Amino acid sequence: MISFVRGTVVHAGADSVVVDLGSVGVRVQCTPSTALTLRHGEHVELMTTMVVREDGWTLYGFVDDDERSVFEQTQTVSGIGPRIALALLATLSPDELRRAVSAGDEATLVRVPGIGRKGAQRLILELADRLGPAGGGEAGEPVPAPREAASWEQSVVAGLASLGWSAREAEASVAALDPEVVAAATAAQPPDVGALLKAALRGLDRS
Repeated sequence: MISFVRGTVVHAGADSVVVDLGSVGVRVQCTPSTALTLRHGEHVELMTTMVVREDGWTLYGFVDDDERSVFEQTQTVSGIGPRIALALLATLSPDELRRAVSAGDEATLVRVPGIGRKGAQRLILELADRLGPAGGGEAGEPVPAPREAASWEQSVVAGLASLGWSAREAEASVAALDPEVVAAATAAQPPDVGALLKAALRGLDRS
């Protein structure tokens, strides 16, 4: 199967990108925090895994091997498919997931869209000896800067919508973000859209 793609971004959406490989354009599904940090015309390299089903083949892309490995491992859990596996990575980093699983932290896991109490319990039970310790992943190639066409607010709203939240819920969560969190994430240029997206997800969970 396809282990990685390397080329030029020709389209970046809320949860996918199209990468020009020279003679073919490949659509790659990503977490919103990855897709929203890619912009048209930039060179990108994504680690990939292919999911083959009767209704089609879907390529999923990740910033490094660690994300890809966690994506594949979580799908060994009963009831967890690629959509929920991607939602796990959109909400939690690989190490945050490792810590939640090793600590039996159901409350953190049920923050993920599509994961209920029973799903959290299955993740803890079935992944306890598979994910390894936190900090075990390898750093990957840094992701390019965010697209300039959209503000960070629009990017976060789009990311939340791609995870299944309504536009009204997404906009309300962004409006309710802690000013200190926003200030910290936007202090650097470009803003840390991934951190803002995760903060908005936490706000939706509390509501």
